[in-house]
Amino acid sequence: MNLNKLKIWSVTDGSQGMISQVNGLSRHISSNIIEIKTDVIFPWSKLQPGLLPTYNWIFKNNISNKQPDILISCGRKSVYFSLYCKKKFNNLINIHIQNPKISSRSFNYVISPNHDNFYGNNVINSVGALHQFEKSNIAPKPNLLTCIVGGNNQHYNFSSNEAEKLCKKLIEIKKFNTDIELNVITSRRTSDLLKKNLIKNLSNIAKIWNGVGENPYKQAIQESSFFIVTSDSTSMISEAAISGKPVYIYHLPFKRKSRRIINFQNEFSNLGISRNINNIQKLEKWTYKPLNESERIARIIKEKLMQDLK
Repeated sequence: MNLNKLKIWSVTDGSQGMISQVNGLSRHISSNIIEIKTDVIFPWSKLQPGLLPTYNWIFKNNISNKQPDILISCGRKSVYFSLYCKKKFNNLINIHIQNPKISSRSFNYVISPNHDNFYGNNVINSVGALHQFEKSNIAPKPNLLTCIVGGNNQHYNFSSNEAEKLCKKLIEIKKFNTDIELNVITSRRTSDLLKKNLIKNLSNIAKIWNGVGENPYKQAIQESSFFIVTSDSTSMISEAAISGKPVYIYHLPFKRKSRRIINFQNEFSNLGISRNINNIQKLEKWTYKPLNESERIARIIKEKLMQDLK
C-alpha cells in the first residue's frame, strides 16, 4: 500500500504551534494533506472534551462528507472534531497530538510528549514537541546567535521588567562574546511593549525582527550556531533542537510552577540539548544528535498503519 497517497486531514484551532506539530507529522506520512481550522460554539468552547456529546452543529466550520483516511489533530478544540468524525466515518484512523485529557481509547493513536506523563497501549511518547522543521543541509554561520523571544502565558510572567533583564543578559553575552552576530526574533505572543523594549535596548548590537515583513525564523533555525530561547515555549525550544546546536534557555519567573514544563526542561538538559543561560557569560559549543521527533514518530505510525490497513 502506498501510504503517500492516503488522504490526511490535519486539524487544529489555527494556532501556529499546533499547525507545526500536525503538519510535521502529516508530511512524513503522506503528501495528500488538507489543513482544517476548527472551532466550536459555547459551552463546548469552554468545557473539557468528554463532558458533552458532539454534534455536527457545534462546529463553526463545515465537515465534508468526503472521508479522509487519517485525521491528525492537535489542541483541545480539535479533540471534539476528531471524536465527531470518528463516529461519522467508518474505518477512520484518528491520531491526536498532545495529551487529549480524555481516554486514549477515543483515538487510534495518541502522540504525547514525555513531560506530559500520559501513557497507554496506543500512546506513543515523544521527546519535546513535534514540529514541521527539517534538518538543514545549509552550513550554519559559525558566529550567529539567535535569541527567540516568546511572551506571557498561563505559566510565565514576561513583564517589562523581565524584558529589561533579558536585554541586559544579551548585552552581557555580546560583551563577553565579541565575535558573535546577534539575531533577535519575536513571536506572535510577544507584546508590543516587549518589542519596544527590545528595540530600545538592543538595536545597536542586534538585528531585530519585530513581526514586520518576512519572518526570518525558518532561516535562523537553519543558519544559527547558537540559540537562546525564552522558557515560556516548549515548541520553540523543540524546534531549535532540530539544529543539533547549543540551545540556551533564558528562564522567566513562573506565575505558577508547572511540573510538566519543569519535566520538559530537565529532560532536554539531561539529553545534552539545552543549558541555562541565566548565569552564563561566555558561550560554549557542544553538539548532540539533531532532534527530529516528527520523523521518528512518523516511522512508528507508518509501520502500525501498514498493519492496520492490510
